[in-house]
Amino acid sequence: MAGSDPAPFLSQADDPDDGPVPGTPGLPGSVGNAKSGDPEVPDPEGLQRITGVSPGHSALIVAVLCYINLLNYMDRFTVAGVLPDIEQFFSIGDSSSGLIQTVFISSYMVLAPVFGYLGDRYNRKYLMCGGIAFWSLVTLGSSFIPRERFWLLLLTRGLVGVGEASYSTIAPTLIADLFVADQRSRMLSVFYFAIPVGSGLGYIAGSKVKDVAGDWHWALRVTPGLGVVAVLLLFLIVREPPRGAVERHSDSPPLNPTSWWADLRALARNLIFGLITCLTGVLGVGLGVEISRRLRRSNPRADPLVCAAGLLGSAPFLFLSLACARGSIVATYIFIFIGETLLSMNWAIVADILLYVVIPTRRSTAEAFQIVLSHLLGDAGSPYLIGLISDRLRRSWPPSFLSEFRALQFSLMLCAFVGALGGAAFLGTAIFIEGDRRRAQLHVQGLLQEAGPTDDRIVVPQRGRSTRVPVSSVLI
Repeated sequence: MAGSDPAPFLSQADDPDDGPVPGTPGLPGSVGNAKSGDPEVPDPEGLQRITGVSPGHSALIVAVLCYINLLNYMDRFTVAGVLPDIEQFFSIGDSSSGLIQTVFISSYMVLAPVFGYLGDRYNRKYLMCGGIAFWSLVTLGSSFIPRERFWLLLLTRGLVGVGEASYSTIAPTLIADLFVADQRSRMLSVFYFAIPVGSGLGYIAGSKVKDVAGDWHWALRVTPGLGVVAVLLLFLIVREPPRGAVERHSDSPPLNPTSWWADLRALARNLIFGLITCLTGVLGVGLGVEISRRLRRSNPRADPLVCAAGLLGSAPFLFLSLACARGSIVATYIFIFIGETLLSMNWAIVADILLYVVIPTRRSTAEAFQIVLSHLLGDAGSPYLIGLISDRLRRSWPPSFLSEFRALQFSLMLCAFVGALGGAAFLGTAIFIEGDRRRAQLHVQGLLQEAGPTDDRIVVPQRGRSTRVPVSSVLI
């Protein structure tokens, strides 16, 4: 079958003897024609020799992975789109409905390392096929749970984490083994662009399918059908490239998996930044909420002002962390700690702002657009933009490791300036926040009616009473 993978299921995907052949054109250390100016990047012909996959087929594989990532986040947020209906059907409160997402995230969190271990040692294509097929069946089954079996819904949402963990931990590694340098950055930016789009589509699809079908259960039956298509595309199109072959020299030994404990020991030395991010995230969110809660008693604009202060305050510290990166790694980590703490202060507050300026019947749609816009203007395109700026800077400097470091350092400094712009945007939000919140409250209380799209009437007093007359008559 065309496009099928000859490696057996759960077997080692890489042949240790499948290293690049000396003399392969475009490879460093070979006697072929190395690509001038960038000796560590194979040319398209050399890349195809290494991976066994043509450039066009590689792009098609990324397209399939993007489709599945889109589907992945659609399913995750479909439940949120019909959550009020689920609460009513199972007669549960907010705490129990919140437990649905908690169970899923907990399962996803625990299983991710398991599939990380498997993905480094066995055939990644078949691991993803099995995980997605299992996830699709479980999601479909969850739509048939009777109302007296809420615990069964929690169980199925936990099992959904199996499929998502099998995909999210493995798919990016396939892209890394198909592309190098700026090509890899472009493909990863396309892959992760599916996160905001899929999240927004999940909210919209969940609520709209429920409205059309008249039953929220059908919202959970859409993604399983698309999941079957995903498994077929994975099986027929995706091929397993050798791990790390595009990054090693032709005369270097092949890469073989090490023990899991050796992997953990090596990763522990690289996780300082991740630990700082976890700690500052918890600290910043709690600090932001507490400061906002206290200031709100005396200032109704406290929420956007705290967000503005956090972003504006984080900008200089993030800038200094980059400026000190070469001179003192300790100073860099200190500035990162302070900057990320201040940056994290707005997370929970922004979610609260969104909920109290939007009426309840529009909150899911508002959440969807907020997710789409925040990722669209943030982590969806920023990796590619940062990489693009870095590449442009490197072209004007002599090739060296210092030039690569400086180019990436200067391009990352853009993030500090964007953070300052975000702080200025929150200052602008503070001007309108009171009016928007008041209008939403009046609408919920039935004291404010919105004019229809064709209603051009205004209210004018007539003999001590208000009456609605067309604008045209007033103008005349």
